[in-house]
Amino acid sequence: MENLSIFHEDWVIITQFLPDGWRDKAKEKRALIRRRKIDNPDTLLRVLFIHLAEGISFRTTSAYAAEADLCDINDASMIHRLRAAKEWLHWIAQELVKRINTVFLTDPLSQKFNVRLIDSSMIREPGATGSQWRLHYGFRLNNFSCDAFEITTQQEGESFCRYSVSKNDLLIGDRGYCKRPGIVHVLKHQGQVLVRYHSTSLPLYNRRGKRLEILPLLRSLAATEAGDWDVWIRHPEDGSLVKGRILAMRKSKEALEKAQKDIRKEASKKSRKLKPDTLEYAEYIILFTTLNRHQFSGGELLTHYRYRWQIELIFKRLKSLVGIGHLPKSNPDSSLAWLYGKMILALLTELLYREAEFFSPWGYPFRGREE
Repeated sequence: MENLSIFHEDWVIITQFLPDGWRDKAKEKRALIRRRKIDNPDTLLRVLFIHLAEGISFRTTSAYAAEADLCDINDASMIHRLRAAKEWLHWIAQELVKRINTVFLTDPLSQKFNVRLIDSSMIREPGATGSQWRLHYGFRLNNFSCDAFEITTQQEGESFCRYSVSKNDLLIGDRGYCKRPGIVHVLKHQGQVLVRYHSTSLPLYNRRGKRLEILPLLRSLAATEAGDWDVWIRHPEDGSLVKGRILAMRKSKEALEKAQKDIRKEASKKSRKLKPDTLEYAEYIILFTTLNRHQFSGGELLTHYRYRWQIELIFKRLKSLVGIGHLPKSNPDSSLAWLYGKMILALLTELLYREAEFFSPWGYPFRGREE
């Protein structure tokens, strides 16, 4: 356990990155109602970090806490402490999200919009009957930082409606976000969307309100040509027409073969008969956007959509570096507390990395006040 870095000097540095008032919130959020064995928020968070950072058992955590002269607590009590800390850990994680705001990109898209990559990932407890949760995650491309997250049950699906939207936000998502309620939610708050088109969840219309089939348009595309057509969707509440654009280009031969192979495999797995249109749609990369043509051409937006893969890399880092993809808890409160704790570790790591880029001779950030 020599590699655990929650020692006295390191802890002073780490607390500089925690949100203001985090100690007082421990009592307010009922994480520190019982003060037997652990009587202060610093000790509680340090012990929880030992368990979360290394992925060690509660029994091993208890042994290390005693060896490090932090506290003398058994593994059963540790489980209860983690469950009780759920809301406190959630608050800390959400406050850390608000603090991350530094490095900015200079590409044309990020200069005009607050580009936000939106996605979700399933987190499962090991075993066939293990609990499952969904991590909804928003990543701000302008400063390469998390700007929102939410943890829900697996039944709660992907939607832009989960996210607060401000003027000039551009939300980029995959097919799961190509739904009318979410798109209208973004527009209502003066934002814009760029999503992978899903033919069954987003019916399209022409300017007169007649249903529009886009396959005939797609078939006219040459190999390297980018298609760009005005389309309309119906408002889910009042049925009014909302203008957007369909952008498309043909896939390469290799990409097409892989896409069709994956579609057939998924259909076979679910014993589902494939529609001919499904395989034909797979021949193209198709996007829907609410951005105007004078802002960005279809070809530019098809290129910029590749930014979405940044969030796929983020999920890989979360799962490999802090182990967020392997949920060892079965109790709902324990599971959520564990997930919030892992998010705190991920966000602290990001803040510490940012601080290292602007190294201070003091070795820790100067905040102009005493803790």
